[in-house]
Amino acid sequence: MLRTFLILLFCIRLSLGKTPIGMEPQPDLWIESNYPQAPWENITLWCRSPSRISSKFLLLKDKTQMTWIRPSYKTFQVSFFLGALTESNTGLYRCCYWKETGWSKPSKVLELEAPGQLPKPIFWIQAETPPLPGCNVNILCHGWLQDLVFMLFKEGYAEPVDYQVPTGTMAIFSIDNMTPENEGVYICRTHIQMLPTLWSEPSNPLKLVVAGLYPKPTLTAYPGPMMAPGESLNLRCQGPIYGMTFALMKLEDLEKSFYHKKPIKNEAHFFFQSLKSQDSGHYLCFYYDGSYRGSLLSDILKIWVTDSFPKTRLLAQPSPVVQMGQNVSLRCQGQVDGVGLALYKKGEDKPLQLLDATSINDTKSFFLNNVTYSDSGIYSCHYLLPWKTSIKMATHNSVELVVVDKPPKPTLSAWPSTVFKLGKAITLQCRVSHPVLEFSLEWEEKEKFQKFSADGDFIITNVEGKGIGTYSCSYRVEAHPNIWSHRSEPLKLMGPAGFLTWNYVLNEAIRLSLIVQLVALLVVVLWIRWKCRRLRIREAWLLGTAQGVTMLFIITALLCCVSFAGLCNGVLIEETEIIMPTPKPELWAETNFPLAPWKNLTLWCRSPSGSTKEFVLLKDGTGWIATRPASEQVRAAFPLGALTQSHTGSYHCHSWEEMAVSEPSEVLELVGTDILPKPVISAAPPVWGRELQIRCKGWLAGMSFALYKEGEQEPVQQLGAVGREAFFTIQRMEDKDEGNYSCRMHTEKRPFKWSEPSEPLELVIKEFYPKPTLLAQPGPVVLPGKNVTLRCQGIFQGMRFALLQEGTQAPIQFQSASGNSADFLLHTVSTGDSGNYSCIYYETTMSNRGSYLSMPLMIWVTDTFPKPWLFAVPSSVVAIGQNVTLWCQGPVHGVGYILHKEVGPTSMQLWGSTSNDGAFPITNISGASLGRYSCYYHPDWTSSIKIQPSNTLELIVTGLLPKPSLLVQPGPMVAPGENITLQCQGELPDSTFVLLKEGSQEPLEQQRPNGYRADFWMPVVRGEDSGIYSCVYYLDSAPLAASNHSDSLEIWVTDKPPKPSLAAWPSTVFQLGKDITLQCRGPLPGVEFVLEQEGEEAPQQFSEDGDFIINNMEGKGIGNYSCSYRLQAFPDIWSEPSDSLELVGAAGPAAQECTVGNIVRSSLIVVVVVALGVVLAIEWKKWPRLRTRGSETDGRDQTIVLEECNQEGEPDTTTNSPSSTSQGISVELPVPI
Repeated sequence: MLRTFLILLFCIRLSLGKTPIGMEPQPDLWIESNYPQAPWENITLWCRSPSRISSKFLLLKDKTQMTWIRPSYKTFQVSFFLGALTESNTGLYRCCYWKETGWSKPSKVLELEAPGQLPKPIFWIQAETPPLPGCNVNILCHGWLQDLVFMLFKEGYAEPVDYQVPTGTMAIFSIDNMTPENEGVYICRTHIQMLPTLWSEPSNPLKLVVAGLYPKPTLTAYPGPMMAPGESLNLRCQGPIYGMTFALMKLEDLEKSFYHKKPIKNEAHFFFQSLKSQDSGHYLCFYYDGSYRGSLLSDILKIWVTDSFPKTRLLAQPSPVVQMGQNVSLRCQGQVDGVGLALYKKGEDKPLQLLDATSINDTKSFFLNNVTYSDSGIYSCHYLLPWKTSIKMATHNSVELVVVDKPPKPTLSAWPSTVFKLGKAITLQCRVSHPVLEFSLEWEEKEKFQKFSADGDFIITNVEGKGIGTYSCSYRVEAHPNIWSHRSEPLKLMGPAGFLTWNYVLNEAIRLSLIVQLVALLVVVLWIRWKCRRLRIREAWLLGTAQGVTMLFIITALLCCVSFAGLCNGVLIEETEIIMPTPKPELWAETNFPLAPWKNLTLWCRSPSGSTKEFVLLKDGTGWIATRPASEQVRAAFPLGALTQSHTGSYHCHSWEEMAVSEPSEVLELVGTDILPKPVISAAPPVWGRELQIRCKGWLAGMSFALYKEGEQEPVQQLGAVGREAFFTIQRMEDKDEGNYSCRMHTEKRPFKWSEPSEPLELVIKEFYPKPTLLAQPGPVVLPGKNVTLRCQGIFQGMRFALLQEGTQAPIQFQSASGNSADFLLHTVSTGDSGNYSCIYYETTMSNRGSYLSMPLMIWVTDTFPKPWLFAVPSSVVAIGQNVTLWCQGPVHGVGYILHKEVGPTSMQLWGSTSNDGAFPITNISGASLGRYSCYYHPDWTSSIKIQPSNTLELIVTGLLPKPSLLVQPGPMVAPGENITLQCQGELPDSTFVLLKEGSQEPLEQQRPNGYRADFWMPVVRGEDSGIYSCVYYLDSAPLAASNHSDSLEIWVTDKPPKPSLAAWPSTVFQLGKDITLQCRGPLPGVEFVLEQEGEEAPQQFSEDGDFIINNMEGKGIGNYSCSYRLQAFPDIWSEPSDSLELVGAAGPAAQECTVGNIVRSSLIVVVVVALGVVLAIEWKKWPRLRTRGSETDGRDQTIVLEECNQEGEPDTTTNSPSSTSQGISVELPVPI
């Protein structure tokens, strides 16, 4: 009965939220079939992502078989065709979709059993109200197929208690006003509508009881909620009632992780003697009486059992680039709740700020106010545990804070190259490492040219050569929208070049030569026609035949060249085409029937980009295409006409440019023929006491809007026709305003026609009043026996203030104030009063509504200030002419510092002025700046407290002597645990040598050898000893005036050399007759490189400089390449291979075919031209012989004589033909050309 009670707590879902703990929304998996009465004859599985489009989907069967689909475009759903269900198809199926961070969680498990059976439905519950008697429960039954009848059965009843015929694959059975009579065991079954005798297997049983008759207990962990494996843990469940039995359960495994204990008074302890990793999870507890009537569930307590902390993430808001004098917050995001955080800055051993577990809220932010250049640096945050554990601290990401007068310049690059290709555009990409409000592109050749972009991509075309020139870009951040950054380095775009242009030039040259030859042939033919009127039939026929054949060859070659050149160009264009994303378009609906919009509806899609070519409207995966109208509004209309059932569905649109496609618009859902489209509701996170605007976005203009709150029948607010969206305002958010909201829109005139309600929007107040500030007067360091006043400064007036001391359970003082601050007096303090203090303020009428804790303030009760620490940034070894900042930091906050420089053996002098934040910048370092420094606290109040000096810092100035040389023995690469020696060789005797490492603020070691060389021995090196080293030296007669840095020497402590990089020059695409040079580069000198091609067993080439020349004879150069290297000192140790680099042909086999075709056509043209020239030369020589002289032929000679060419110039000359004389006739035949 007790175990049943645990499983039957159906209202548990509300305390966890409507989705499982730590689980994202699952994809939907269902079955479709075109055989309604026998769906197993032809099965198709569909997988749909819940809230986003995806590029890949995965189907898993029995956790071993996988099938994945990558559609040609991103979509919400895909199908997996199975066909007829056989024994080989039966099993357990799940699906996943791809998102930015990897594969999603799998869908619910679909079990396909033997053919002839319906799949077994799954059964679960969903809570909607608090877990008390009278709450409403939704029981969900998923049947996997559409058009099924769902039956709900209860144990002890022969007939079903409820049934449903939903349109989808899931039925929702509601139990209103839960009472003990509704307790029992439930199951769900399905059957086909047209075949009521065919039933599915029963679902797994679900048991329900009423819970929540007693107040909820509290659950705490000792020593803490995060422990290492093998350590012990005590979970204490405490309630207000004595004599109850307590139960503890783990949400990830309710059936197996059930524990119960008899109480000790009003609490019970659950011990875990030796924790294991599977003990991690979310725990809660409750208590119950002898009748198994239980309490409310406690708050969830997450227990971590791990060897190392999960990694924290630090974000700078509003931006990591901050203008001097502004404020910035460093937000630390971690997965562990109830654990404090500490902020560290690189180069400092102690944390800058602390957030204990009680002061951490959802923001978890550290604040830096009025930043200066000294605040620049690399920050990270770490967990701060108040209990002891052996958990290792994991690595932490860091954020680099840059304090500038202007944001730093971005980088500008061109894709695919800086050279325009015919018909192609170039995308200029302006990039920076932090969030940006807007990018701007400038063209140096045009002063008024300026483009703006939110993502930093600018598409440049070269129409009529107007894209060539020099470009640069800048940006602005949201925190400072009026300040533009420095411009990037200029980038020059040049005219056409490369393989595509060579093909184009070759084809154009061939076409031009053919045209010239055709014109020349026509001129020759016309000249012969004009010059010759009579020829012998035989010569005329031969000349005409030769001319006709020549013309046929020329026309055929011209057509082939045009077609093949077009094919070549088409293949190349298709190969280099790319689709880039453009801004999201806007989708809305319009109608000319305001009172009944569904009678004639038109969908409009508008793009924010002026270069849009066309639009695409998609409905559940199918679409229509409309070209962009000529107007400047850049929009397209999709008339739907009168709505019918076929129009219902989800719509979204895309805009298309020449080389780009936009993101999809927001989804417009048409739900019926006489129902308005469902609106979309959104709002910012609510803050208690602040104004909140709720946005309701409709799809039709001229509609009115109404805002509803769950549990209330009437609208909370109504707004008239204000366009396509409305903004509802809650003037002051309070507890009563929390809840689920939805909005609807309706026609302006009665009778109203309403839309479907929007999806619910839950408003939960997560932030209370802002934290106050706590100050000490006169200061945070106090002599024993004196008084100190702590002032708590808030924001709102008329509040009650409380002062808290670390280590106490309750506030130590209270004050009510009419203003916005309160003073707390600590009388006659002693050492026991030392510690961290903080304060809060809250309403006098609602004591549980207060502010966050202030930042802790450390009060020191002592007669001596603690010692501060002095260090230099970026290093205490500085080149002459450079800048350095000396930082004096200590545990006492709110106190200034003073810097001293040692001049003589006993004297000290003040260097510069005092500093409130501990920063002493020294600019333009010179020989006078070197020396030994120390710092002190400098309080701004009169006190007799003793002040101690800090450590002594030696500031070494380099660049005053010749540089030394630095060598390493046995070599720059060494395995962990080995020994190395760094040898620094100088040029002057009596010198002190200093060893430096990049990234370290202090010298690693100093030596005073007898000769010219110092040997720095590093025993048992580890991975952290890897880095870049250098050394300097200075003379004993001029201490701290050091030489130039030696050349840098990089040391690698590793078992295997790091992998090299592999690049291709000039590109990874082979061009005609051109080779590609692969450049393999490694970080170590004195190495030998080897190049390998995928699919080849033996290495391809060896090289000492890392350059490999690859040709593409017979296409053998195409493939994937990688390279590695080995040190000449260690020839048996090879590095890891580089990342693979793929070499491809310019356009595949079609390019080679085009090249061969061009050669064949060129050869054919040359042969034809030569043959034509020979024929014309022969005919030219024959023309003088064509004149008719005294012929001796008789009457049997049937030769027909034509007029000679040269007779046209001799009109008085007559010719007597023997043939004509003998026959008495003369026949003239025209020769056709």
